[in-house]
Amino acid sequence: MVLWLLILLPALAGGILLVFGRKADGAAAPVSVLVAVVLLGLAVAAALLRPAVQVPGLEGIPAGLAVDGLAAAAVVTVAGIFLAVIVFAGPDLASSEARARFFGLMLLFVAAMLMTVTSTGMLTLLGSWELMGAISYALIGYWWPDAARVRSATLAFITTRAADLGMYLAAGAALAGGAAGLRLDALALMPGGWRDAALAGLALAALGKSAQLPFSFWLSHAMAGPSPVSALLHSATMVAAGGYLLLRIQPGMAATGWLGPAVAWVGALTALLLGAVAFAQRDLKQLLAASTCSQIGFIVLAAGAGSVAGGAAQFVAHAAVKSLLFLIAGAWLTALGTRDLLELRGVARGSANGSVLGYRTAGVTFTAGALALGGLPPLSVWAAKDEILAGVLRESPALYIVGLAAAAVSAAYAAKALAVVWAKPAPSVSGRANPAASVSDAGPAAAAGKRQQHRLPTTALLPLPVLATAAVVFGVAGVPAVSRWWQDLLGLPETATPAPWELAVSAILALAVIGGIYGQQTRRLLREGMLVGAPAGNRLTAWLGNWLGLEHAASVLITRPAMSLAVSLARFDDRVLARSIDAAAVLVLKAATGTDRRIEHGIGAAVAGIASTFRQLARSARRPQTGLIHQYYAQAIIALTVLAALFVVLR
Repeated sequence: MVLWLLILLPALAGGILLVFGRKADGAAAPVSVLVAVVLLGLAVAAALLRPAVQVPGLEGIPAGLAVDGLAAAAVVTVAGIFLAVIVFAGPDLASSEARARFFGLMLLFVAAMLMTVTSTGMLTLLGSWELMGAISYALIGYWWPDAARVRSATLAFITTRAADLGMYLAAGAALAGGAAGLRLDALALMPGGWRDAALAGLALAALGKSAQLPFSFWLSHAMAGPSPVSALLHSATMVAAGGYLLLRIQPGMAATGWLGPAVAWVGALTALLLGAVAFAQRDLKQLLAASTCSQIGFIVLAAGAGSVAGGAAQFVAHAAVKSLLFLIAGAWLTALGTRDLLELRGVARGSANGSVLGYRTAGVTFTAGALALGGLPPLSVWAAKDEILAGVLRESPALYIVGLAAAAVSAAYAAKALAVVWAKPAPSVSGRANPAASVSDAGPAAAAGKRQQHRLPTTALLPLPVLATAAVVFGVAGVPAVSRWWQDLLGLPETATPAPWELAVSAILALAVIGGIYGQQTRRLLREGMLVGAPAGNRLTAWLGNWLGLEHAASVLITRPAMSLAVSLARFDDRVLARSIDAAAVLVLKAATGTDRRIEHGIGAAVAGIASTFRQLARSARRPQTGLIHQYYAQAIIALTVLAALFVVLR
């Protein structure tokens, strides 16, 4: 019952809000908060009780859900982050229209994610995966009158859908290979060829959903949605779902012998290169988006290298940190009307209209999140990354070096963001907002270009200290005793933990990079009013700022062909199929008319003639019936005479 409620409660609440539409706008936010509170309680209960359910699906393929150790960590994380985001979203979208549509979609979105992390087989996984992708399109393009936002949503949807084809390949291979009930834990037991095809298909779908190379660019366009959408999508739901799926199928990837190392290298390179992309950004939300690809890359690296406990720890730590940073970025964007880093100089110090407390609260919590993101010890991401890198070092020293370099780049972009928000404000910069980055998440109406400062709503600030505390406190996972408890909680065998020298190396590296970049950025901001690593001046920074040119490559290989095919099919539908149907209808109508005029008319005339003849015969037959006996005798004599004559003639 707990597991059914965990999925059905947000799904039903979201469906009701969508059905009632604008009539439910006023109640949408409080209802969603109430559902989120209950959902968190159900998630904790499910983590403790570990329920499992199975119902008939297709013939021989049941639909199953279960909460094991890995799913327990995921459901509590997803429910907790969802509650924080929903509390923030109420005042953040207070002036927006169609609030019931927004909150209804968010509830359905989290229901799909909860179903994804508890799925035991590919039947339920496929359904939730598809639902999550479709709702993400609706949320990213929430302000649908803005064509640019709809284009971004379409690009993100097409890109992830292209990768999702791998899941259908996986389902077909699993059926052909005889995986029992399409269960995920049965994939490793299939014959080699079908096993490799199924797991490679799942890995492809997961890499696309998690915006790993070469699919990373779509996450840049996901910024077109409201800030609460970015906070949920980037932290604990859709983007994290791919990394979670790879952790789930890690035994199968290990059984192939080749897929695990391939996935690990994709994750390591994504962590490194997209970290460099994040450092090159001037737009705060784009910096955070690229950093999401980088941080999820560590989860992918963990799955490929067999460090499931470390990957799960990174899943939880990243969810807390990234939701915190995106919510604060959204608050600043709504209050100031910009997300350009140069425009945000000194925003953590307070606002010009005297509202210091809210901005300071946001600034302090942003600092905690950024330092955790940069891997500063003993904060959460530092502990999780070191656990991952400890497992990686045992598998491949080369991978370890790349992972360590990616951790250093994480410290660099975190320090860059911190240097900006704590720098001394420069009034001369306030008129130079980047037009592309100054569109408020409050919707198209906020894009008028007026630079105003508003107070940060108190209720929107409530989740920030909680998330910041989680980002800090979860660092205790780096303590060996706690690390072993975490592995027991997940139900995993004891794995390698980082040695003291490994902890020291990562700690010194993070401290050195954060300190160096922070000082360098601060000096340049004071001296030149410019940022280090902004996409201007040379080709390398421009290439990094443009997300490695991945969008152009994907446009040539995926999006343009897909859109061209869609347009061609639409034209074929309109000009060939529709016209053929219209022509067929006209021909049928003409044939019916001709049949009516020629055949039906002739048949009707023949029937009428026969009827007239029988009527005449009937009238003639009534004439002899006079009632006079002598006439009947005369008729009888005549009839007998005729019969006698016929008898004589015919004889």
